[in-house]
Amino acid sequence: MTGNAHELWTPAHRADPRPAYARLRQEARIVRLVEPTQQMPFWLVTHYRDVMPLLRDDRLSKDAYKLSEQARSFFLRFTHDGLARHMLFADAPDHTRLRSLVSQAFTPRRVESLRSRITTVATGLLEAAIARGRVDFLEAFAFPLPIIVITELLGLPPEDREPFRAWTQALLIPPPDGNPEPVMAAGHQFLRYFTALLERRRAEPGDDLVSAMLAVEAEGDRLRPEELIGMLFLLLVAGHETTVNLLGSGLLALLQHPEQHERLRADRGLMGPAVEEMLRYCSPVETSTARFTLAPTEICGQVIPAEEMVIAGLMSANHDPEVFAEPERFDVGRTPNKHMAFGMGIHYCLGAPLARLEAAVAFNLLMDRAPQVRLAVAPERLEWRKSSLIRGLEQLPVRFD
Repeated sequence: MTGNAHELWTPAHRADPRPAYARLRQEARIVRLVEPTQQMPFWLVTHYRDVMPLLRDDRLSKDAYKLSEQARSFFLRFTHDGLARHMLFADAPDHTRLRSLVSQAFTPRRVESLRSRITTVATGLLEAAIARGRVDFLEAFAFPLPIIVITELLGLPPEDREPFRAWTQALLIPPPDGNPEPVMAAGHQFLRYFTALLERRRAEPGDDLVSAMLAVEAEGDRLRPEELIGMLFLLLVAGHETTVNLLGSGLLALLQHPEQHERLRADRGLMGPAVEEMLRYCSPVETSTARFTLAPTEICGQVIPAEEMVIAGLMSANHDPEVFAEPERFDVGRTPNKHMAFGMGIHYCLGAPLARLEAAVAFNLLMDRAPQVRLAVAPERLEWRKSSLIRGLEQLPVRFD
């Protein structure tokens, strides 16, 4: 089925994507849409029962470099080539090799060892925000917390954090006029930064993830130079971007559902389920990254031609009434809650344990130290990022008085 994707980019949809996804689920299991600005065609899968197998379907490729030159240049025209060789854009066995290089840094045990540091950072940020009285929660807390944590893991100097957000925004949200120059400029900035960083770490290794990856590179040919830079880029961006939106949208959900806010404040045993419900309800990653057909492939009863893009509607699946009772109800005690906010299969988010821990620490602190936090503007004045991949606010003005 072919449809019009324009509504997915309207301000009304950005404010609340759920009605459009409900309509798409009713119309077809898979629909072909065209993104209006870049004229990028793609197939969108919307039902939970179809999204789960799609994310595990090895007939589809994550590697656009396996496409013909014409198709590859079209699909990657808003992707900086110097940053694209990482595990999110790789199939097995390359994906397996790349993921194994960093997986030990994100085991539940290793992540849990970061709890004390995360608590210290979050406490300092929250105390400073409370002292100011009124802040943009994203700027004051939701962005700095995860960026501090991931840059410390990577061993990046604190003074280098400031430009990362602007560069990331440019890469994740291509300009509405279809001009790729801002994307390429941000990509060049990242490329220059990581190239210089690797030169410094080769000369002076440290106790950090970058140095550990360089040590693996020195052992043999397991990591090509472009893969090393691509993996650093992925770890930095994925290591903070999802958590920023989880913290911002999660707090907004609590503020818009005061009875659930009070329920969680009164029963901290619900913090685990509450974070999972924020992940489901808010879906910080709205859709999956692209998969490609390498040959004609039948999906959901539809034969997809070769060299076409297929995307999983993660937010749509997370609000599918076939799986979630009253899916539009925000329930901090919801169980079971087998959402797909972190994906599924071999590309399941490596940083999921870290994002969960950062969120649990942050919201426990908010319950303890800022129980009266409230929105500083009317909800209808909030603006959402113009991206179908990332679901997040532009700002979240709050008051602590």
